[in-house]
Amino acid sequence: MRRALERSGATPAMAAATAAALVAAELDGIPSHGASRIPQYCGHVMNGRAAGAAVPKVARERGGACLVDAGGGLAFEACALAVREVIARARSNGVAFASVTNSNHFGVAAYHVEPIAAAGLVGLAFGNSPAAMPMWGGKRALFGTNPIAAAFPRRTAPPMVIDLSLSEVARGKLMVAAREGRPIPQGWALDKDGNPTTDPKAGLEGMMLPAGGAKGAMLALTVELLACALSGAAFGFESDSFFTEAGKPTRIGQAFLAIDPDALAGREVFLERIETLVAAMLADAGVRLPGDRRRSNRERIATEGIAIAPDLAGKIRALAGEG
Repeated sequence: MRRALERSGATPAMAAATAAALVAAELDGIPSHGASRIPQYCGHVMNGRAAGAAVPKVARERGGACLVDAGGGLAFEACALAVREVIARARSNGVAFASVTNSNHFGVAAYHVEPIAAAGLVGLAFGNSPAAMPMWGGKRALFGTNPIAAAFPRRTAPPMVIDLSLSEVARGKLMVAAREGRPIPQGWALDKDGNPTTDPKAGLEGMMLPAGGAKGAMLALTVELLACALSGAAFGFESDSFFTEAGKPTRIGQAFLAIDPDALAGREVFLERIETLVAAMLADAGVRLPGDRRRSNRERIATEGIAIAPDLAGKIRALAGEG
C-alpha cells in the first residue's frame, strides 16, 4: 500500500502515515476504511484531488490552540501532527484544540484519539465529509456523515473508545441491500428528489438520513461547524464525493480536542469516576464497553492475518508496480 501511494505521487511520509492507518483499520475489523481505500486515495493523488507533495504544517497558533494546514494532501500525516500538538499543548495548558484544514478523508475517527488516551488525556475527534445528509426538513444533501470519536483513559484497562458516524445506518447497508435486491426500511434514506424511499438503489443515488432524526441533524451541523468554520475548511456541500477519483480537491476539515484530567478534579478522581461508571454498566448482563469489539478483532486478526479480496489485492499490486 505504501509503494502504491508513493508511485501515485505521495511523499514517503504521507504514504507511510496513510498505509499505517489503513492497516490499523483492517486489524480492527473495519475493512471499509482499510485497504479498499487505496485505489481511491491513489486516484485522488494522481488526479489532483489530493496534493501528493504536501507537507502539513502549523499555520497559526496561540496557547492551547493551533491550526494545522494539510496543504491539500491526504489527511493522516496532518492529523498525526494535530494530535501531537494537542497532546503537548494540553499538558502545558490543561486543554488543547487543533483544527485541520485543506484535508481529505481521515479514515476511522477512533484511530486518531487512541494516542491521546495513551498519553493519559481525554481525546475527542470530529471530522466532516462530502455531503450525504440533508438538514432536518430539507431535501438536498448538505452535511457529511460527520464522525465523532472519544477516548477515555482508564487506570489499568485499555481506554474506553467511542466512535460513531451520524447517519441512521452505514451507507454500506444500502449497498448490500441493493446487491441482494432487498428493500430498506423507511427512515434510512431519501431519493435524489428528497422523497423517502425503500429502494436501496434510489437511496444510494440520493442521501442518507441522520441518526435520531432532528437531533442527529443538529449533531451533524455541530461537527460541520467545529471541523470547518473554525478551520476555514470546505463544508460537505462544497466538496465532491470521496468515491470519485477525479473532481475538485476535497479541502475538508477535522478537529481534535485533548483534556488533561490533572487540570480539573485530578487524575485519581477522574480514574475512580471512570471505573465507578464502568462497573455500573457491566453490572447489566450483555453490556459491552465501546471499543471492546475492535480490540478483540485486533488480537484475532493480528494472529490470523488480514484477508484481502483477490481483485483488490491485484489492484493494489498493480498500483505498486507489481502487477
